Order: sequence, then C-alpha cells, then structure tokens
Amino acid sequence: MTKLRPGVIFGEEYKTLIQAAREGQYALPAVNVVGSNSINAVLEAAAANKSDVIVQLSNGGAQFYAGAAMPDSFQARVLGAVSAAQHVHLLAKHYGVCVVLHTDHANRKLVPWLEALISHGEDYFRANGRPLFTSHMLDLSEETLEDNLSMSERLLKRMAPLQMSLEIELGCTGGEEDGVGSDDDIGSDNPKLYTQPEDVLEAYNRLDPLGHFSVAASFGNVHGVYKPGNVKLRPEILRESQKLVRETHGLGENPLPLVFHGGSGSEKAKIAESLGYGVFKMNIDTDTQFAFSEQAGAYVFETPNAFKHQIDPETGVPYKKVYDPRKLLREGEKGIVTRLTEAFEDLRSTGKSLAQ
Repeated sequence: MTKLRPGVIFGEEYKTLIQAAREGQYALPAVNVVGSNSINAVLEAAAANKSDVIVQLSNGGAQFYAGAAMPDSFQARVLGAVSAAQHVHLLAKHYGVCVVLHTDHANRKLVPWLEALISHGEDYFRANGRPLFTSHMLDLSEETLEDNLSMSERLLKRMAPLQMSLEIELGCTGGEEDGVGSDDDIGSDNPKLYTQPEDVLEAYNRLDPLGHFSVAASFGNVHGVYKPGNVKLRPEILRESQKLVRETHGLGENPLPLVFHGGSGSEKAKIAESLGYGVFKMNIDTDTQFAFSEQAGAYVFETPNAFKHQIDPETGVPYKKVYDPRKLLREGEKGIVTRLTEAFEDLRSTGKSLAQ
C-alpha cells in the first residue's frame, strides 16, 4: 500500500487516498467545522483512530470562524475559510494523519464565494507550490443539468492547474444546511432526491477530460436527523450509476469517486452497502454538533451554580476552575471525538491511515 506524508494532501496524493478507500471499500468522514475547537477535535479523533479524515467548511461555518461580528459577511465567509485552512495546514502534519481540506455546498448564490476562494488558492499555489484547499464543492443540483455541468466545467478548468479536485452534486440532498436547500424537499417519494444514472454518465463525459472530480449522487440523502420513515435511502442508484459509466467506457470496478451526503442519522446497513459502490467520503455535521453540545451541556448541569456565580453564594468557594471556558470547550471536543470514533468504525476506516 502506498504511504503518504502526514498533513494536508492534494493532487496525486488525494487520488491515491481515494483509490485506497475504493479498493478497500472504506470511506472517510467529512466533518463540518466552525472553529479551532472543532478542527482540533477532528484531528484528535483521526489520530486516535489511526484514520485519515476530511475537514470541511460550509459558508456559514467559514463566516463564524472569522467572527460573528465581522461587518462584511462576504469577506467573513472568504477570510474565515482561508484562516481555517491555514490553521489546518499548520497543525495537521503534527497529528500524524492525512487530511483533506474541503468546502461544502455552494449553490448559485455562493459561486462568488467559491471563486474568491479559488483566487486565494491561486495566490497560495504561487507562493507555496501547493493549493490552499484540496477540493471545493459546487452544488447546482437545483439548476438544470446543463447549467450545473457548464459551471462545473468552468470552475474545474481553473482548479485543475492548481491540482485541486471539484465535487459536484447531481440530484438534491434533502433538508437545509447553512441556507442551502429546504426541509420542503424531504419525503421518500420526492424524485429530486434520486439521481439518474444517465446524468452521472453525462457528468463523467464532460468533466473527466478536464481534471479530477467526485460526484455527490443523491440516493434519498437528507441533511439532519428526521423521524424514521421520512427518509428512504436507495444505494442501488450508486451501483447503477457506476455500472453505466463502467460499461460505457470500458473501465474497471467503481470508476467514479462517489460522496455520501447527509450521513448523520443514516442507517448503518445503508452506509455499509454504499461502501461497496465506490463511496469514499461521507459527510457528517448534525451528529457532531449534537455530540459537542450534549457533552458541554452535561458539564454545565454537573455544577450549574458555577455558571451563575463566580463565587458560591452559600459556601464562598470560587468557581474559577469550573467556568474556565477551556473546561467547557474541552468537554465538547471530547464529545466530537467519541462520535467520530463511531463514524470511523461505521465507515471501516479505523487503522487505515496512509500516513507514514
């Protein structure tokens, strides 16, 4: 098995990582982060489980990283993402695992954000000989297929010289995440949630000659966690998409790198089935948000007076060591680590880091 240097990977290294995952029928969790605490928890979890990992930012997560009070929201989205990427570049190699840096759903209104990040990536590449991000996601699944693929072609032509990859979405992921999508899409009978294999073939035909890309092909996926029965995953759509591309072009097994969106709350059997169809990446956000908040909340509930008084009104004992923000944040980090340990196991990536 090819070994890679630890830290942020890109280009041929990224392709090597994806190929290893597809051949080994395992995937990496792609974890949405919002600050240094969540980034550090993801890196800690990856190191503890000896697994490589994907760190990704939504536009809202990037804006929060820059600071909620930053007056220019567009600038905050751009600079927050750049700042978070620099944080990961600096620290990732010291955790001894390979890290993919990625941005999440960017619909039509967020294309300027994506283009600004590519511009920063071009500057970073000129200065460092490597891209700032490993990949970006363009989500024009609500547009016509022609609009989706035309924009994908245009962006991939800019990204390919930087040795960056593009993730596209075909078919809609239900639910809403940071202003992209809507809960109105959810429903097991909504045809928009199920990608047509013919569309996947068209994407392959147009994008493969231009550069590296991956496809988030929808098979009933949704963002968030919902009442059982509202969501029906059909991984066989992934199987049929791979089959059509393979047979049309005379390629090997599972020729396309596929992405599983809406991993939080998904049935473990469906996750396992998707791994056999070339899925190398599964997004997780809602579950890690809850894991952080659950543990931080439990810490508060243990000594509630410490979060109402600096000094106990009855005993006079100071609470400084309890309400120290580092204590609360650390408990939240540990919650993320615990939940990601489960995710690594579900995705069969535990102990499979390519880092040497």
